[in-house]
Amino acid sequence: MEDEKKQNMKQANPVDYGKLAFHYIISNAMYLILVPLVAILFSTHLSEEGFLHYYHELNLVSATACIAVAAFLVALYFMCRPRQVYMLDFACYKPDQTQMCTKEFFLKRSELTGSFSEESMAFQKKIMERSGYGQKTYGSKSLMEIPGIMSVEEARKEAEMLIFGAVDELLAKTRVNVKDIGILIVNSSLFNPTPSLSAMVVNRYKLRGNVLSYSLGGMGCSAGLISLDLAKRLLQVEQNTYALIVSMEGMNLNWYGGNNRSMLITNCLFRLGAAAILLTNRASDRRRSKYQLVHSLRTHMGADDKCYNCVLQKEDTEKRLGVQISKDLLSAAGEALKTHITTLGPIVLPISEQLLFLVNFVGRKVFNMKIKKYVPDFKMAFDHFCIHAGGRAVLDELEKNLGLTESHMEPSRMTLYRFGNTSSSSSWYVLAYCEAAGRIKRGDRVWQIAFGSGFKCNSAVWRALRTVDPAKEKHNPWMAEIDEFPVIVPDVASIVY
Repeated sequence: MEDEKKQNMKQANPVDYGKLAFHYIISNAMYLILVPLVAILFSTHLSEEGFLHYYHELNLVSATACIAVAAFLVALYFMCRPRQVYMLDFACYKPDQTQMCTKEFFLKRSELTGSFSEESMAFQKKIMERSGYGQKTYGSKSLMEIPGIMSVEEARKEAEMLIFGAVDELLAKTRVNVKDIGILIVNSSLFNPTPSLSAMVVNRYKLRGNVLSYSLGGMGCSAGLISLDLAKRLLQVEQNTYALIVSMEGMNLNWYGGNNRSMLITNCLFRLGAAAILLTNRASDRRRSKYQLVHSLRTHMGADDKCYNCVLQKEDTEKRLGVQISKDLLSAAGEALKTHITTLGPIVLPISEQLLFLVNFVGRKVFNMKIKKYVPDFKMAFDHFCIHAGGRAVLDELEKNLGLTESHMEPSRMTLYRFGNTSSSSSWYVLAYCEAAGRIKRGDRVWQIAFGSGFKCNSAVWRALRTVDPAKEKHNPWMAEIDEFPVIVPDVASIVY
């Protein structure tokens, strides 16, 4: 890590140093101006004789009243402010090695089904070559058999494996009594059985009868952060409790057996994965929590027809069910990101970046100056970027639009390479990578961002409460192989329909 920092310093140009100096001066302007001013006033007007003079003339009743008012306002502030939300820990499920699905095995398995034409097989091969995936992603065990088994029973078994595997690891890490969990949220976009997935968790772990349980469906890859936002809002109402969040996506019933290219993409890109997260609003748990939730933000573009239809579950012309991914996906993601960061920027960016953006905006719009639009530097606001590993093209777009470096993108690209697109749980695998690589230090700011059907863009902003020691991360899915990363992924063109 030290070598990486030195290398980055060598590559920095004078403009970078000038920007950092400007950022420092603006961010600390209050201290740079007020401290000398107070010192001058103190030395000029509050000499020893002057201080004693003011002290003797001070009205005791007025002083008492001021202190009482100040104490009341402080107490009112602490009573009215929202409860702080902390993350004790999280766990990402790592399937058994028997479920590893190499690119060659996937293509061979697809061919043996007899469902696809030669053109469709060639298309799937092209997708796999350009996906940015490695050879160790995990597939559905029931679908990898010959012939594949698609049934509600197998889908339920798959969901139990993912959910219980993640929750068992989380409970082992946190050692929280399940009876203390007052809020439960489980999200799965496409597999939503009866009884619900949240009821499945209640039954397995014998949660208490008055637990607030929710099952979220149909919300796509950003459902994990939607669940997080819902849990935060509930924790600000409920007192002294824990919230358990489980994010997963089943593959068994979501296999598409037709030849519609826009619906074949999901077969190639989605892989097995699940994450479990434990939040709390107990002040006493702060010292043993990993992170504090600073902000959560949601942006919904569903009012626009193009955005709404870019990811759509439907039947093809032969009545085969699948999920269609439109060519408009990248443009919808771009629009959603632009709207999202416009709202997020004023909340998280330092005042120096906001001033630069304002000056640029006034120059372009008011004075019609021919200058390039200024894109705020979110590297000034965040230390780590946990971007949903939805696909190579999406990661490329975000890297370009946000001006991120290879180091910032490494956790997301390595997650895509090692685990593939695990839907709503993917941003947690990215955060797990940061922890395993020893990147998380106390005080670091982490930005989780994910896109999902609808079309939605959601964010969570965390502050690390302690330095994460990789040596103590026994249940981290990366630990046994983190020394093998990062790997070099060949650069290829984007997928073309």
